[in-house]
Amino acid sequence: MQDFLNNISQSYSGYWNYLKNQILFQSNWDNYFYGLIAISLLVFVLELLFPWRKNQPVFRKDFWLDTFYMFFNFFLLNLIVLIALSNATASVVNSILLHIGLDLNTFRLVDINTLPKFWSLFIFFIVSDFVQWCTHNVLHRVPFLWNFHKVHHSVKQMGFAAHLRYHWMEPIVYKSLLYIPIAIIGGFTAKDVAIVHFFAITIGHLNHANLGWDYGFFKYVFNNPKMHIWHHAKTLPKHLPKGVNFGLTLSVWDYLFKTNYVPYSGKDIELGFVKDEEFPTGFFSQEIYPLHFKKNVPKN
Repeated sequence: MQDFLNNISQSYSGYWNYLKNQILFQSNWDNYFYGLIAISLLVFVLELLFPWRKNQPVFRKDFWLDTFYMFFNFFLLNLIVLIALSNATASVVNSILLHIGLDLNTFRLVDINTLPKFWSLFIFFIVSDFVQWCTHNVLHRVPFLWNFHKVHHSVKQMGFAAHLRYHWMEPIVYKSLLYIPIAIIGGFTAKDVAIVHFFAITIGHLNHANLGWDYGFFKYVFNNPKMHIWHHAKTLPKHLPKGVNFGLTLSVWDYLFKTNYVPYSGKDIELGFVKDEEFPTGFFSQEIYPLHFKKNVPKN
């Protein structure tokens, strides 16, 4: 028990020191804090130069709410709970597996340390993106989890910052389901994770941006704004009532598993979900929405 508490304490102090270094001291290429700002500014400039929905305001509906969500989910959430919870969960899972005679350090399908760097990064990217595609499906199909995911789908005007509007429970679900597959492969460095993470954030920002791009032939490989807009459509097709276009970075999974859907230009379709007019509009009320037993929570 003492080791468990020490793990949590060290997680808080370690991440606090890391965040201070990110903001005040570090100038490395993998600086997450300034990396997020740089990517966001770049995609925002692209929105200004090549707007798809020309009538949409530059500072669209909920622009500042989504900007707050970006920094809260990317940094403050880690400081408050996520890093400590992730490390504690990893410690518990490893203890349980060791108790039943399974050591993830020896039970690995692939020893990526023997592979060239490109292939180790490729394996990490493919495995993590596929697991996240599966998790995204689960968020739409399990009613309890869908209540958390509604926060992301409450966006009514799409823009780059909508990418990181999500409930604090989502990364817990994603990280939990991703933990064992990545641990089984193992051997990844912090730099490997940073490279893949920055790439995924860039694609995610572009997917949510006010841009009318589909990347031509590469639309069958990478998710894109013209495809992802349909994921946020308020009206879903009858043959896919739980959702469409679940890809985070790659679109290939949707084409393989027949969840792709781009019937026509989605430039002006209505976004949201059924009865979203009853969904809270403020940060705190959105955060506590799934925790209420009542079906709906009044707007704040």
